[in-house]
Amino acid sequence: MDLAANLSSKWILVSQPHPNVLHVELARKPVNAFCVELWTEYGALLDRITHEGRDVRALVLSSALPKFFTAGIDLADLSGGFGGGTDAARTSLSTYHRLKEFQHAIGAPERCPFPVIVAVHGLVVGLGVDMISACDIRYAAEKTQFTIKEVDVGLAADIGTLAYLPKITSNHSLMRELAYTSRMFSASDAERLGLVSKVVPGTREEVKAALELAHTIAQKSPIAVSGTKRILTHARDHSVKENLEYTAAWNAAALQTNVSIALHSNSVSFANELIKDIPESLRAAKARTAPVFAPLRAAKM
Repeated sequence: MDLAANLSSKWILVSQPHPNVLHVELARKPVNAFCVELWTEYGALLDRITHEGRDVRALVLSSALPKFFTAGIDLADLSGGFGGGTDAARTSLSTYHRLKEFQHAIGAPERCPFPVIVAVHGLVVGLGVDMISACDIRYAAEKTQFTIKEVDVGLAADIGTLAYLPKITSNHSLMRELAYTSRMFSASDAERLGLVSKVVPGTREEVKAALELAHTIAQKSPIAVSGTKRILTHARDHSVKENLEYTAAWNAAALQTNVSIALHSNSVSFANELIKDIPESLRAAKARTAPVFAPLRAAKM
């Protein structure tokens, strides 16, 4: 089954370059500026992939345009504002709810049970930094230019950048400098900041590198990778003691993967689908063959 079937839309292209890997490309010409329709579509796509139980084990996000990952928010689309109330209190409440919807959409990669790897090139402006901050792994082409642009527009970044950067970057002095000034910074600056883990020489080679990484991850136990993602995200937001407790509870269930269970979807039983990731990993290592793992959940497609 083609995991990318019926997922592409007006401004987002979806393909399956490897088994269990999806490639999502932003394609709103000329600069991938995000209007309400695009950011809504983006969040809905990632949530749909999870909801439908497609057997995706890694996803790569990139741009189909040659010079831009994204130019950020479409200011013309935003000119109408987020308001709509009949007085200041109601306008404020309306704006609050719209901002929460925006944050929810751009934060969709964190809700995915599989790793989301973003590969960027060209310009990554404003909202682009919000977007990549919510992803698991970030690769950049060597000539990529970034900017946390919101201060120049007259507001604090509000869709994720300021929430994520203190948690995922190591150089807080540089992070604050970039946020306060909105100055452009390079891929090497992003690597020094801790925003990206790899700078890839060449043009569009970062996408190839990200797809190779996704292919490697997709061959691992989906139970192990998904659990690792959940535990790492929990660790970011909790104390060591709280995370150890969470991990113990999580693995108390995950370690039962040697038990046969029946999966149900639309009243159809998949009793022969065995979730045996640990024994299968050991068997494959001993036999020096590729392991074969069942999906995390039954498909609803």
